[in-house]
Amino acid sequence: MAKTGYSRMQMGRVQKTINIFAIVVTLLYTNSAIAAEKVTLKYGIFRPSVSVDELTQFAKTGEVSQSLNFYLNRTGQDPKTVRNILVQEVNANPVVLDRVLNNPIGEFLLDRIGQSVGTPSGQANRQALRSAIVLSASQDSKVSLIEIIQNYPTTEVVVDGERLAQAYNQLYMLGENLQKVLPIPK
Repeated sequence: MAKTGYSRMQMGRVQKTINIFAIVVTLLYTNSAIAAEKVTLKYGIFRPSVSVDELTQFAKTGEVSQSLNFYLNRTGQDPKTVRNILVQEVNANPVVLDRVLNNPIGEFLLDRIGQSVGTPSGQANRQALRSAIVLSASQDSKVSLIEIIQNYPTTEVVVDGERLAQAYNQLYMLGENLQKVLPIPK
């Protein structure tokens, strides 16, 4: 039997790669139109809002805006600890993430992370979070909570301050541990 090009298995891989590329391009295009602008920080009874720009500035420089400073002081949060959790990066191959997040284990992890970072209504958390995580990874094969917040495909994102460290731990498990189990496409 003569070889006529790609095997079915190779064609399947090529098709998957094309599909993932199309998803990433779509996410990049749609995310430029809708991206989180406001973050509602939930901590007990407190629910102050800050702009994503304020939170990004804090994550980049450590400079705390007046409204963010008020929130951190009222809730007894250490700014350095919060900043560290926001900027801590997890290696995450976007192709692997796409595979992981589209199966029951990934959906379970999305639901867990979604308890800390989610939509104001609580609806479509899984889809929005999946989009934000894959988009974040597509930029540099790394994901951080601040990137997820920046790439969240709604104008407002709710962040539970009490569960922020838990969200990072779930993200770490998703990015680091599951990539060891699944083969990384070449």
